[in-house]
Amino acid sequence: MKLVVGLGNPGRRYAGTRHNIGFDVLDLLAERHRLDWESAPADALMAKWRAAGALLAKPLTFMNLSGHAVGDLLRFFKVDFSGLLVVVDDANLELGRLRTRAGGSAGGHNGLKSLIGQLGTEDFARLRIGVGRGDARRDLADHVLATFDREEREAVVEAVGRAADAVELFVAEGIAPVMNRFNRKEDTE
Repeated sequence: MKLVVGLGNPGRRYAGTRHNIGFDVLDLLAERHRLDWESAPADALMAKWRAAGALLAKPLTFMNLSGHAVGDLLRFFKVDFSGLLVVVDDANLELGRLRTRAGGSAGGHNGLKSLIGQLGTEDFARLRIGVGRGDARRDLADHVLATFDREEREAVVEAVGRAADAVELFVAEGIAPVMNRFNRKEDTE
């Protein structure tokens, strides 16, 4: 079984923000595959993607505590770290750029820090979606908790669609083909 986790913050206040792009990707996947969200045996919502042998999950904790819910889901469903993919925003990547890795550091992202702390390992796949840094004079927290500007919407919709494609490939074939296909810079053009 594979577990795909989109990171974000719960509640209407955070809907459509840069920090919630992981939720947006999972919502698109649920729509594409006609999956229903339901309560999980952890502090999360889940959608069972039976045809693919996968589970989609959106932690209902805030971003910096998401490791608790993910750890609970991994243990309950007995998913190995190799079957975990975390979909997350990245302010250090240009808007719309995708970057996948089989493991690595948190790179300053509080959601990934929480997962690494709770799981005790950096050895899980992650799909980072560029949301841009914005104005360097602006506080980074304000930037990621803000909604996308009108002129950014087209790039965001495209990035969410490509990220959903990347998740589908991960579920079918694992992380290596995803890195080969989606880490190319020209993929954003």
